[in-house]
Amino acid sequence: MNYTKANLRPEELATLELRGLYEEFGYKKYKMSKFEEYSLYAANKDFLAGDKVLTFTDLDGRLMALKPDVTMSIIKNVERDQAALQKFYYIENVYRESKNSNTFKEIPQVGLEYIGKIEDKGITEVVALASETLKIVNGNYILELSHMSFVEELLKNMELSEEVHVHLLNLIRNKNRDGIKKVGQKAGIRERNIDALCKVTTLYGGFDKTISGARALVINDVMEEALDQLERIYQGLVALEAEENVQLDLSMVNDIDYYNGIIFNGYLKGNPGSVLAGGQYDRAMKKFGKSMGALGFALYLNEVAKIEDGAPTKEEGMLTIALPKGRLGDQVYGLLSQAGYECPSYNDKNRKLVIENKEKNVRYLLVKPSDVAVYVEHHAADIGIVGKDILLETCPDVYELKDLDIGKCRMAVAALKGYRDDEEKTLRVATKYVNVAKKFYQERNRDIEIIKLNGSIELGPIIGLTDVIVDIVETGSTIKENSLEVIEEFKQVSARLIANKSSYKFKNETINDIVNALGGKNLE
Repeated sequence: MNYTKANLRPEELATLELRGLYEEFGYKKYKMSKFEEYSLYAANKDFLAGDKVLTFTDLDGRLMALKPDVTMSIIKNVERDQAALQKFYYIENVYRESKNSNTFKEIPQVGLEYIGKIEDKGITEVVALASETLKIVNGNYILELSHMSFVEELLKNMELSEEVHVHLLNLIRNKNRDGIKKVGQKAGIRERNIDALCKVTTLYGGFDKTISGARALVINDVMEEALDQLERIYQGLVALEAEENVQLDLSMVNDIDYYNGIIFNGYLKGNPGSVLAGGQYDRAMKKFGKSMGALGFALYLNEVAKIEDGAPTKEEGMLTIALPKGRLGDQVYGLLSQAGYECPSYNDKNRKLVIENKEKNVRYLLVKPSDVAVYVEHHAADIGIVGKDILLETCPDVYELKDLDIGKCRMAVAALKGYRDDEEKTLRVATKYVNVAKKFYQERNRDIEIIKLNGSIELGPIIGLTDVIVDIVETGSTIKENSLEVIEEFKQVSARLIANKSSYKFKNETINDIVNALGGKNLE
């Protein structure tokens, strides 16, 4: 059989074209072995996408790993000549855990690394190649740029504890302004500093407008230089005619122990998350004893494979909103309806699971409350409303844009009246919030045995199955009616507006309009 381009899948076609592109710019192909010693990854897990590595014992007794990352292999094997510029590209499969299936998966990648003295010219080249890479795969893309020093310096100036520092970084990444306010106030951060951190989450979009807003937050020369460098890189892209789909998102921050300088992510319209990730990682080089600069990116070909070549994506058209069935969903729909996103059929007695209003360009999915985040994370919905308890339990990869201040309840521990904990014994806990309960008791160094129940959790202590329960409490009437009492309340929860990360890039104006309509501050 004679193969032609017509016989190749989209990701195979892209790989061929990308290989030619990278070689044209002087990048040499890097080929790594399938196995590496586990110690390489064990000492640098924070650099990896996940903390689990597939391992086995070799015949000579060494603990080996099935490669979870290519960049670390390149760092390990690159020549130490600080003067020499070394440019590599690779086409490799890596093996990482799958959060959704709780298994390991094989991920095909194409990427490149630029190692040596890092200057604006080299950064511009790599960013331009990242942009061209996305364009080759699918012309409808966005490449976001950020700079590690911007947020890093802003936080450093506040003299925070490590715990608060890490917490705020995560909240900034998730654009969670309400969370920033609560953590900042609890930590005693000055109001103007809290406002500045909240403002960072809105520094997103077109280059000129975003860089102008960022200038207003500058507090030292390092932050000023970070913005100056972003401006120089952008002008370099303009000179190369590679700036069309490039935006800024200064809330984007990578691990501060490994990354510095320019970082970037790429999104394709119709895909649920980023398909390309990259940045400068001089700090990672130093951890390997190599005082050299390094910059690179990786394209995840398994994500590219999800896009049918030439087919329209579901991003074309309506804004899709996942609403929880029941009273909370009805309440939120009322607010959205008042804001101009109504669907008259929502109130039909024989309500369908999918309703839409083509004139308003909106579609509602009516789903089980615990499933809202799943639909949003996987891009079946652009935005959704979900309880904070669900977000704490499942940790979906979404933006948490707004605390709606409705559906309020408390996460609590309860037991039979008069119960006294015997710390010499393993505590038996009934809950449907397994991860929340684990974290709560780990922080108290308490040994527990969790028994997962999905309903009638109060039965656990009543029949002696467990000692306590961990559950949400609204009025507390069910607890009292079953002769239980709350021992400790440890988390306030309420309904949150969440957004798919890719949808937020391509439907930013519409989503921000909804945030404002639901009581959020003006994001302009």
